[in-house]
Amino acid sequence: MKANAYQLLMLIATPKLADKAAEMFLKSALPIQYRLNAKGTASSEIMDTLGLGSIDKCVLLSTVPQAFGQAMLKQLHSKLRLDAVNSGIAFTIPLTGASNLMLRMMEQTAEETNGKDESTMAENNYALIAAIVNRGFSNEVMDAARAAGAGGGTVLHSRSIGDEKATGFWGLSVQEGKEIVLILADHESKKQIMTAIGEKCGMHSEAKGVVLSLPIDSVMGI
Repeated sequence: MKANAYQLLMLIATPKLADKAAEMFLKSALPIQYRLNAKGTASSEIMDTLGLGSIDKCVLLSTVPQAFGQAMLKQLHSKLRLDAVNSGIAFTIPLTGASNLMLRMMEQTAEETNGKDESTMAENNYALIAAIVNRGFSNEVMDAARAAGAGGGTVLHSRSIGDEKATGFWGLSVQEGKEIVLILADHESKKQIMTAIGEKCGMHSEAKGVVLSLPIDSVMGI
């Protein structure tokens, strides 16, 4: 493992579990932390039928040294019971760059935790698909994704900050409200899921969607 290997640690879980995870992040002195509110993609009727309660979700983000990221994944898995139904998913995404301040903060964390956990996890077979569409089209995204083999997803609300003149030059309509649909998929089904979303909700459609994927280092909760 390279000394300068860093990751983005991401947890998608219920608000209650996210509260517990946030406390773990604070106790571990992770230097940079963000919390986002999100929605699961299952209908409320399905959740009620299964007795699973609310589909409200939270997303926690933090940057960590790679060795510490693996240790945090194991802690999240054991203390939050990520293998249980309606709990959550935690995974890491490799970082290829960061600001000097962020690197110094993560290096300090690596020094403080040096030797505590040097174990690594086996390379997994998953990728994170992100579909960015106009607000109100996340259901269409998930309909296409499920038809191509996806299990479920998480929806984040955002807004576009693109240059209206620039997008107009390319013949694209601008809608400020956006939804980001995050889907964890294995590599075998990733391409067909992305293709299905693109065909139904791509730039040619009213959704004006953009679909991309990110590599996953390690994952817990699947």
